Amino acid sequence: MSIRSTADFVKELSKKGELLEIREEVDPILEIAEIQRRVVAKRGPALLFSNVKGSPFSVATNLYGSENRIKIAFGENPEKFIQKLAYSVKHLMPPTPKKVWEARSLAWTALRVGLRKVSKAPVLETELEDLNILPALKSWPKDAGRFITLPLVYTESPKTGKGNLGMYRIQFHEPKLTGMHIQIHRGGGFHYAEAEAEGNSLPAHIYVGGPPALTISAVAPLPEEISEFLLASLLMGERLQITKKKGISTLPIVADADFALIGKIPPKIRKPEGPFGDHYGYYALKHDYPVFQVERIFARKNAIWPATVVGRPPQEDHWIAEYLQHLLSPMFPIVMPQVKGVWAYEESGVHSLAAAIVKERYKKEAFMGALRILGEGQLSLTKFLVVTDQEIPLQDFRKTFLAALERFQPETDLHIFSNISQDTLDYTGPKVNEGSKAVLLGVGPKTQKLKEKITGTLKNSKFKNPKVYCPGVLVVSGPKFKRGDGVAKALLKEGIVKDFTFVCIVDNSEEAVRSDHDFIWNVFTRFEPAADIYGNTETIRNHISFRGPIVIDARLKDWYPPVLEEDPKIAKQVDTRFGRLIDSL
Repeated sequence: MSIRSTADFVKELSKKGELLEIREEVDPILEIAEIQRRVVAKRGPALLFSNVKGSPFSVATNLYGSENRIKIAFGENPEKFIQKLAYSVKHLMPPTPKKVWEARSLAWTALRVGLRKVSKAPVLETELEDLNILPALKSWPKDAGRFITLPLVYTESPKTGKGNLGMYRIQFHEPKLTGMHIQIHRGGGFHYAEAEAEGNSLPAHIYVGGPPALTISAVAPLPEEISEFLLASLLMGERLQITKKKGISTLPIVADADFALIGKIPPKIRKPEGPFGDHYGYYALKHDYPVFQVERIFARKNAIWPATVVGRPPQEDHWIAEYLQHLLSPMFPIVMPQVKGVWAYEESGVHSLAAAIVKERYKKEAFMGALRILGEGQLSLTKFLVVTDQEIPLQDFRKTFLAALERFQPETDLHIFSNISQDTLDYTGPKVNEGSKAVLLGVGPKTQKLKEKITGTLKNSKFKNPKVYCPGVLVVSGPKFKRGDGVAKALLKEGIVKDFTFVCIVDNSEEAVRSDHDFIWNVFTRFEPAADIYGNTETIRNHISFRGPIVIDARLKDWYPPVLEEDPKIAKQVDTRFGRLIDSL
């Protein structure tokens, strides 16, 4: 029997010793989030807050915060199915009786995948008056208010009727009005653009809770042609139950959701949304976004409100990101034949940094593989892509980066694409949604021995505390950023940087080299390729050709949003009330 509700999931986690219930009254304003972050840092259990101030509903957090809890939710069957499917697609042609027989289990699984229409929907058991009764969280001190942090937004294209399930954060504005952070790069954003162009509202549902498979599917980097509902069904091992109620909505209703907000996104109406502490580790700033007009709110009997807290990685969503990449990675070579593997580094907020293993059957075929990646779904939001043809474990960034750098030719192998789209939540570019990308190629035989030690000292007093992150990469503390300060160009004149391949200017080099995680976060979330990469260059055949070293200015810029920090009063309060309990985990 699959897990169909948050209560089902909580019960299963409790049986397996993976749940801590907190019965004392807790506040959804900052306190729950502070407890969640501390438990995640301890790699602790899922949390059930059964006495939430201002709401009759319990709140469950950290449900997906470990590999074991992910396995409890989904088991191993989905991964085995995807692996077998990828193998069969590659080897089934030409078909033979033996090959077809070997693939027979795929057909049996496929028969259980899809939608099943039911007349009775648990989610419609209770109707609620307005949003105020819901225990949505405020996670960070400067957040604009309370947000739904695991919202499942379902819309359909007005032109084709094709559905999309996405996760777009939802800020509470009024008792029956929310924000709709529906990004232009996503399926729901495409649907809204179609409706708005015709002057029409876009019907939408916001689900919270239900089958864990639904939550995972909403954030999966699927090609546009693949339905999130079908992936959810596959993860559940049975058909996803939906119901149709014309008196409630024109859209199908997911029967097993814990909560359902039914309404519409009107055209031409915008309202300030944010700030919100986001998964990059900074605040996403206030911007005008569409709104969601709530018409009706439903909840199932004994509904539990699932929530998460995002912030500087790693948080709970680290485990979700890793699971999805492992699950879907066998399909990448099918969708992108030149690509053997791709890994997006969650430590960078996912979209800032990715690496790939590609085929290099002819000179610079790797570049074609890179273009395939940058043109594929959510992978197209990747800002910096490292590409190699070496068989290395992509999850290990240091090994991957070294393998590429040993084969990297600065003159020809760094490609920067300016004046293009960038992830909405990445503020390194000149404007929201605008920026640049870079591709670093490191293929073929080794071409250089990477410098491992610092020789000499820094002459310019602006620079301090040089550290080697890994062979070929030097990290230096620089002064606080000022526009046009010429610091990056000044560093190029320092003898100490000679023979290093990359030199990164950061605010604190000690922190930046403490671990791979710290290096990725301190560097790749803080620079934009077109604006912050420097070097001695010349233009050859309309290509900017670098002569090493290449300097990356990864200091915090004065227009970047603030780094996330907890409220000291709430931190002290949690220490007093729950410090001993958390320390015991």
